[in-house]
Amino acid sequence: MKIKFGLGRNCINPEVPISLAGYFNKRMWNKVLDDLEVRAVVLKSGGEYAAIIQFDLLCINMKLYKAVEKELRRADIKNISIKNLLICATHTHTAPDVNNDPNSEVFVKYAAKKAIEALEDAAEELTPGELLGGMAQDHRFLFNRRYWMKNGVVVTNPGKLNPDILRPEGEIDPQIPMLAIKTDAGLALLITSIVNHTDTIGGCGVSADWPGFMRLALEPEMAPGAMVLPLIGASGNINHFDVSTDMDQTCYAEPERIGKGYAESIRKVWNDLAPVEGKGLSYHSRKVKGKLREMDPVEIAEAEAIMAKYPDIDVTSAESVKDLTSEDLAKGTPFAVKYFANALLQLAARTEKPEFLLSCIKFGSSAVIASLPSEPFVEIGLTLRRSIFNDKLCLVTSHGNYNGGKGFGGGYIPNSWNYGRGGYEATPRSSGYSIHTADMLLANWRKLAEKK
Repeated sequence: MKIKFGLGRNCINPEVPISLAGYFNKRMWNKVLDDLEVRAVVLKSGGEYAAIIQFDLLCINMKLYKAVEKELRRADIKNISIKNLLICATHTHTAPDVNNDPNSEVFVKYAAKKAIEALEDAAEELTPGELLGGMAQDHRFLFNRRYWMKNGVVVTNPGKLNPDILRPEGEIDPQIPMLAIKTDAGLALLITSIVNHTDTIGGCGVSADWPGFMRLALEPEMAPGAMVLPLIGASGNINHFDVSTDMDQTCYAEPERIGKGYAESIRKVWNDLAPVEGKGLSYHSRKVKGKLREMDPVEIAEAEAIMAKYPDIDVTSAESVKDLTSEDLAKGTPFAVKYFANALLQLAARTEKPEFLLSCIKFGSSAVIASLPSEPFVEIGLTLRRSIFNDKLCLVTSHGNYNGGKGFGGGYIPNSWNYGRGGYEATPRSSGYSIHTADMLLANWRKLAEKK
């Protein structure tokens, strides 16, 4: 398939004091380990245009989405608007918090401006090339992080070498679908979809995590000025922790190990990428009205009782949650129990409902990039790839567009059967959406997939 493309990128390292995202506690950044980027791709085929903006950030909330839209209207880039633009994030946990930090407004405006500058660069002059597709595979770095325990409940991140672990609750997805554009100079663009969490470092240093190391390993071996776009697949219940070992997997050496490992697996097959069949591309989207998490009166009463049981434990201040970890949640410490009870009661008082934007770029008759909001579990991505787009090479990107609309900074989207088993992803604090959200999103994807 013949296609024209343009690329742009900018550094978005923070320039103001701001906390890093992705943890319960506040972590003010104090150094740059490696650069954060915003990357932009403009695509044209068959007279139609589409674009992708990807941030090295935890999520795309409505605030950031609207800031990008505002900057895009101001720039007035020919043939590109919010109606044919897919915005996504790599979900790195060592990037600025765009949700709750007091300086998030400043950073969001800065990041949106840098994004549109990159998009302008990408749209300035399009280069002809050939669209290729294929599949890599790597099972070494991903594990389902929810485990059935001997006591009959599911625990997230139960700890390494825990003797009470029985088995993982769900699947993994080691396949790496890829799209690439080749020119006379070689591979100029490589888009991958990898299912794994980007939370390997901890601490207060800014980093793009393993996707950054993967890009740095592959781009020098591609055409001059080439770009790797590392889409993050449905990985809400997937991470890199191997509980069968006691190796240190929260350190700066870990993203390098994983990123270079993925690069190695991709490099093995990129010479086997084959032309994508068909002509032209098309962009499709569908807005979906969601529902708030269902609240059982018994749940609310239990949460109120917990709040009353521990009156002297403060769970609302930044200082109080500074040491809260997933291990505390697994152990069920009084602080963790009250923290989640408080979150449940806050959610029960909410009235605004979530909203999602599903979007896809179809290439000819045999390939598609499809978005999912927030942090969907791996089985949702597998259903999208294997059942809904089973006749196409399908690259899934999570954290696509605005997560859940106004007031929602993200949240997990488990399968309906994950609820009631345990694990913090299914708690009201971590998922404010209806327990039927996964089924609702997939039902809407079936309708959207039918569009030509």
